[in-house]
Amino acid sequence: MKKLIALVLMAGSLALRADALPYDETANAKEEVKQALIKAHSTQTPVLLVFGANWCEDCRALDRALKNDKNAALMAKSFNVVKIDVGRFDKNTDLDTVYGNPIKKGIPAVVVLAPDQRVLYATRAGELASARRMSADGVYGFFQDIVAKAGK
Repeated sequence: MKKLIALVLMAGSLALRADALPYDETANAKEEVKQALIKAHSTQTPVLLVFGANWCEDCRALDRALKNDKNAALMAKSFNVVKIDVGRFDKNTDLDTVYGNPIKKGIPAVVVLAPDQRVLYATRAGELASARRMSADGVYGFFQDIVAKAGK
């Protein structure tokens, strides 16, 4: 019985850990951005780059908020989303540099790209760096504003 309980607890903690880790640390971010831009070109939908890391509580909070029904619908309708793992600010820094260093003031950070790769919007002042304090409605309002700024 103790072994069964231990197995159930371990499986539960693995499921929680998988759910709590929104950034694929082994992903080829450049290739994912390239594929999202190809898709964006055919759908005329902007690309949303979300820079963050699994160790970052605010990054995980933003990811949870974006999975909320209303936010998930907005993301699906308005963007091709690519999550970019920045590790301990030592991964994918070349992509960060290409898009104007949005992570300089903290993560999570976002960049919205037109299908032709023009930057339509980027966080520059750590706007999402305290995402854990934002409600799902606050996140929705933030991204609704971005959609409006991006001309969608």
